[in-house]
Amino acid sequence: MRLEEDGETHVPLRHGHVVECGLPGRVRRRLGLRRLFVVLVRGMQITFLITERITQMKTVSKLILVSMLIFSTTVSAETRIRCASTTSTQNSGLFDYLLPLFEKRTGIKVDVIAVGTGAAIELGKRGDADIVFVHAKELELKAVEEGFLVNRHDVMYNDFVIIGPTNDPVKIRGMKAATDAFRKIAETGALFVSRGDKSGTHTRELSLWKKVNIEPVGRKWYLEVGQGMEKTQRIADEKRAYTLTDRSTWLATNDKDKLDMIIVLEGDSTLFNQYGVMAVNPEKIKTVKFKEAMEFVNWVISKEGQDAVAAFKDKNGNPLFVPNAK
Repeated sequence: MRLEEDGETHVPLRHGHVVECGLPGRVRRRLGLRRLFVVLVRGMQITFLITERITQMKTVSKLILVSMLIFSTTVSAETRIRCASTTSTQNSGLFDYLLPLFEKRTGIKVDVIAVGTGAAIELGKRGDADIVFVHAKELELKAVEEGFLVNRHDVMYNDFVIIGPTNDPVKIRGMKAATDAFRKIAETGALFVSRGDKSGTHTRELSLWKKVNIEPVGRKWYLEVGQGMEKTQRIADEKRAYTLTDRSTWLATNDKDKLDMIIVLEGDSTLFNQYGVMAVNPEKIKTVKFKEAMEFVNWVISKEGQDAVAAFKDKNGNPLFVPNAK
């Protein structure tokens, strides 16, 4: 098929199913240049967008890389150690007071695992702690003798007290000896709540029963709860029972927990409660952070650490622990 226009003959151009009528050569050349220009412009736009996207991706990648480097540097620079301790040091708020002071001095963070003394010593033996800070000297010295713990030092002390219902149903108030109080509780069948968790408090309680030749386990009036000190006090309050507690936990939690209880016996020399600190032996546990652990041990028995212990008081100004490191 031919077309004639202005004296020129043109052949239709076919592209697929689209048929373009032939146009004068000069027109086709103009259209070709225009199309080429459009293609070039679009190509430049696409190239610009791709380049911009790549640049953005590179920028994001760089930011991610920098963030990762900063995070890894921060983590590696932060030193943390684990302290297995008793519930009394935690419940009383002592660690909340001491540890920020130690961290400010050394840059070392201390994570506290608050359990009973027996469990705390076992954590140290297994290498699940770097420091052990507890209050059952016989158990502590045994662990040192076995080689699991080293560099034990006395740190501070407080005392145990016997608490009971405000009406003191078996009339323990006025007695001087803890053993007499325990004997009367057993004789009258008054309910007694025991921690029953192999803690320092539980260990001392069992030693008092042993002194009066009484085996309380299994008796109707003897309730073992397997709980920390604060929880044990609450249970004793709910049951209108007697229990043995440490003075620091009592002073720190009595008002907060609104306990309807009173101290019925205190001041007996058998109720003296010594706390000790020691490090896990690196020869037994290769992964222990011994250097950092010893920084804590040395700090808490130093003048600065001992002054901090002495300055720690309850809201009424009562000292909760008495420093006695040598």
